[in-house]
Amino acid sequence: MARLGKIRNGQETSVPIQPDGQAVNENVTREHYARLAATYDQNWAHSPEFVAWMTGCIQQRLRITGADQVIDIGCGTGLYARELALDAASVVCADSSAPMLAQLPHDGRLTAVNASAEDLASGRVRLPAERFDAMLVKEVLHHVEDQGQVIGGLARLLKPGGRMLVAMLPATISYPLFASALELFTRQQPDPADIAAQMRAAGLEAELAYESFPLEFPAERYLQMVRDRHMSLLSHFSDAELEAGVAEIRRDHPGDQISFEDRFAFVLGVKA
Repeated sequence: MARLGKIRNGQETSVPIQPDGQAVNENVTREHYARLAATYDQNWAHSPEFVAWMTGCIQQRLRITGADQVIDIGCGTGLYARELALDAASVVCADSSAPMLAQLPHDGRLTAVNASAEDLASGRVRLPAERFDAMLVKEVLHHVEDQGQVIGGLARLLKPGGRMLVAMLPATISYPLFASALELFTRQQPDPADIAAQMRAAGLEAELAYESFPLEFPAERYLQMVRDRHMSLLSHFSDAELEAGVAEIRRDHPGDQISFEDRFAFVLGVKA
């Protein structure tokens, strides 16, 4: 059941909303994010520098101003929604994981909506605004079965001149993971160029760009992140398979530190 809630003065008031159907996401994905909710920012914030870099990449493209109504779809714990709220009039924080939404900071500018991208694209869930000036969809579409349909539905939520930013990993990555995890990622991950094409089919002017940020972790911290299944694709592997994978990563990266480039695709769509 979806819920519409307002975070204010340390309290959340919510109204249950019953969608007409079920979200496409598999139960394994919901369970993954429910399990990680309390420690999600520790694994994915990486560093204040990374968050500042990603926030800058987002703001550079969405160009949020003080009067803008913004929606962050797949917001998780609100790691970036809370940054967007510093510049916007309000931010709707939508996520299919209630435990993730429970980690949102208590801020009257943030409105929590427990719903998936599919729920919002289909209109199954009521939102506090009919149209938005800016929309962030960060690392969501690989969980969506019919990406073109969802992008088309989300595009209808934009005001004229509204901006939709899809931030996602490329079709292939050079993360220090074990071979079978990298193979699974490649099978599951949509191509950002296809996302841009689907935006154009939805009537948006679209452009695609890539940017990278250098990451470095103490090896033991990074290997523990893998054991903790910090990426949803790792939920498809058993504990024994993960331990074998960790051993493979350790063989390939024998030092005390693990370094790599985190490369992101940014697909910006603008409604005429």
